[in-house]
Amino acid sequence: MSAPDPERPRRAIGVDLGSVRIGVAVSAGTLATPYEVVARSGDRRRDHAAIGRLVEEAGAEVVVVGLPLSLDGSVGPAARAALDEVEELAATLDVPVETYDERLTTVTADRQLKEQGLDASARRRVVDKVAAAILLQAWLDSHPHPTP
Repeated sequence: MSAPDPERPRRAIGVDLGSVRIGVAVSAGTLATPYEVVARSGDRRRDHAAIGRLVEEAGAEVVVVGLPLSLDGSVGPAARAALDEVEELAATLDVPVETYDERLTTVTADRQLKEQGLDASARRRVVDKVAAAILLQAWLDSHPHPTP
């Protein structure tokens, strides 16, 4: 695989690792879009294989996984658990895997969905992929690409 062209925006997947669902967002450059919710199967390998299929389907060049840091920015138990899973996930994928601070992404996603008038049941079905899109958008915004 050739090195990514620094002048071209990278195709990316954002992943919000939840205990019940995994939210996935995609980007073909500068805008993140909610994409998929993967229900946890109880088997991490199966869950990671599902993410791998989505990475391949999207043609992603990088995977960005949300890191649930404590509000003070420290690595607490949730972030340590996420880092352990990220390590396992990275071993199964053929693209780089990065982490990015995801503090309050789910809260922000839920608030946005409430503002759109979705009831609790409808929000539960999509909040994880919306949170993944918020995370991925923040990552994209922190990695600006030159405009042509």
